[in-house]
Amino acid sequence: MMRKFAISDIHGCAKSFRALVENVLKLRPEDELYLLGDYVDRGSDSRAVFDFIWELQEHNFQVKCLSGNHEVMLLNARDGGDELELWLANGGRATLKSFGAKNVEDIPAKYLDYISSLDYFFEIDEYILVHAGINMGVEKPLEHYQDMLWLRWWYDEIDYGWLKNRIIVHGHTPISQRDIRQMLHQISQTQVLDIDNGCFVSTRYDMGTLCAFELMHRQLYFQENVD
Repeated sequence: MMRKFAISDIHGCAKSFRALVENVLKLRPEDELYLLGDYVDRGSDSRAVFDFIWELQEHNFQVKCLSGNHEVMLLNARDGGDELELWLANGGRATLKSFGAKNVEDIPAKYLDYISSLDYFFEIDEYILVHAGINMGVEKPLEHYQDMLWLRWWYDEIDYGWLKNRIIVHGHTPISQRDIRQMLHQISQTQVLDIDNGCFVSTRYDMGTLCAFELMHRQLYFQENVD
């Protein structure tokens, strides 16, 4: 039976990502894997995250990717100045190191071109998949891409009249495993699930794993950081 998985906020944790996909999920070509952004920064091997995505796609695995705010910061860093400093202050140096690069311009163009091509949301069955959140206080929520990348603490603004029976799955804001499980328990009522357990955060209790959510059977899977 086909399965549909969502994973968010890999943040350069390439070994953990591979372990989750291959050993925990045991992904099959008939499955669908949706990645919700933030592949780069903080962790040790951002380059290998993209290489593994492409490896999966080359072997006919169905992998689709969204942009996160860290991808946008990376692209903006090419302009230099404050944009570069913002990116470097938020994990960009680790990304440069993974490419053996001194400057953003040294990152091979195929990676930057790929990042530039990424979507901002997917609608899959009854789900809306997005990196950070959706601003439902505007006329056309699905056209406000900046909000999809950056929103935090937006649950009090959910417009259930607009959302209808759909469920939003997102990352961006790291929360504990306990909170993720609690959100899943309440998902039919709240219609939202944050699946970011802060894979790169190894010093905080109940965090530091990469989380996957299986959409069809509403199951969670966790892989400890092995990077």
